[in-house]
Amino acid sequence: MTKKELAENYFREGANCAQSVLRAFAPECGLSDEEAMRLASGFGGGVGRLREICGAVSGMTLVVNILFGNTDPADKAAKDAHYALVRKLAEEFRARTGSIICRELLGEERAGADSPVSEKRTAAYYRERPCPGLVAAAAEILEKELVERGVTPEAPRRR
Repeated sequence: MTKKELAENYFREGANCAQSVLRAFAPECGLSDEEAMRLASGFGGGVGRLREICGAVSGMTLVVNILFGNTDPADKAAKDAHYALVRKLAEEFRARTGSIICRELLGEERAGADSPVSEKRTAAYYRERPCPGLVAAAAEILEKELVERGVTPEAPRRR
């Protein structure tokens, strides 16, 4: 199964967008499924359902943070290079989807208009939401980047 398919399946099982993306790449990150789910749990719905940055973009960012993030606050070049990678992935997502903002992707008008209570996952929910396609797009973008960098489940990046 591709990362795109895994991420979409995890979303359809009830995971939020960030969890779906991070869990698809848990082996590369050296995380268990439970660790991936816990780490990304607050990033759904544009962070706590505030409808800000899309959870799929947050999930991509979590993966590249774990794999390539800088650890030395004095290393400006590493920090800048990492920010450039995050922006590159986010911009590719925006080019494919039209936005990186959850509420815009969902067609909602204002931030924070939604309740912090998650919606029940029904057949209608999945029909109306673009989220399965968004997590699939994020996973596809991220998988391409990781393959280019030689990171696969069989050859995870050693930290």
